[in-house]
Amino acid sequence: MSIFRNLQGILTQIPFKYNAIYPVHMNACLIRLLSYVPAEYGPERDPAPLYFNPEVQSLLKSLTRVNLDRVFRKRKLGDKALEIPTYKFMTDEQLQETIEEAKKRADELLQMPPVVQVRKPIDRIIVKDPALQGLDSSRHIFTDVSFGIKDSDRLIVIREPDGTLKEADWAVRDRMNQLYFPKPCRSLKMPRLFQEEYLSNLLSHKEYIFVLDRACTQFEPDNPDYQRVTSITYQHINDNDDFEILRSTRHFGPLAFYLTWFKNIDNLLLELIETAHIDNANNLLQLYGKIHSVQYNTQELQSLEGITEYIKTAAQKKGPLELAVQAYKDLERQRNELKQGIQVAHGLA
Repeated sequence: MSIFRNLQGILTQIPFKYNAIYPVHMNACLIRLLSYVPAEYGPERDPAPLYFNPEVQSLLKSLTRVNLDRVFRKRKLGDKALEIPTYKFMTDEQLQETIEEAKKRADELLQMPPVVQVRKPIDRIIVKDPALQGLDSSRHIFTDVSFGIKDSDRLIVIREPDGTLKEADWAVRDRMNQLYFPKPCRSLKMPRLFQEEYLSNLLSHKEYIFVLDRACTQFEPDNPDYQRVTSITYQHINDNDDFEILRSTRHFGPLAFYLTWFKNIDNLLLELIETAHIDNANNLLQLYGKIHSVQYNTQELQSLEGITEYIKTAAQKKGPLELAVQAYKDLERQRNELKQGIQVAHGLA
């Protein structure tokens, strides 16, 4: 079964020989095979109403699978010093209270980044005043620096050298907002790690959490660059079956939503079946049904009926999924036979 899953990776590792008649550079071929086309949440349909739906949020949390050991794992904090751990003697009641506090803290750390439509370009001219043409060779940016105004609503306009007064585009707005009202860990210029060369290197080293965390601090969720970076990262995770790296992080929910929105859940579904998380597989199909207005028989979370129906009607990788379902059925049959054998041996059946 792993042969089907790793077929793409095998193809990209095949050595390309130089041909004198049809010269093709090996690196160019590999780069072309490993490239991704970013997929944005475009203007055709707004994902926000579905994403923030309580039922959808519940499904995404179920797919995330909260594991406190992973939530409070070691993190890369740069120059920030770690706190010295403290050890306490507790009663059972105090221990339970501490565990509940840790769960609440985990819920805060697992708060998922929002998923919204990509923002529309700003290209609105307020007025043209030819009388001002030639008075200055530079354009002037006017920013309302009043407190209590959202960055998205702040009035920022530009006077061009030809006298045109227009609303500032998003690049200028982001720069001015960060200049007058700086947000922690956000730089005025886009860090180089989001450029294609450096991003591909980070992804090849599986630094997914670092990239996604940094994207959340640098960009707004409707920024085209944010959606470009997250889209490429999600596609890389999906193609390399690295779902486990993102589990129990705040980014797994948006990953699952992205794959479901763009009808690309086969790899994730396959991974859930192979790891015997049939309940999560049915949760994924419930999410798919809510987004694309289809219905599968997923009432029984441990049932394979809905999964089988999806494979027949919508799956792109029918072969590997059918093999995974059959392997799971065989495993369950062997477990039941073993259980019955143990009961008979102990005189319980």
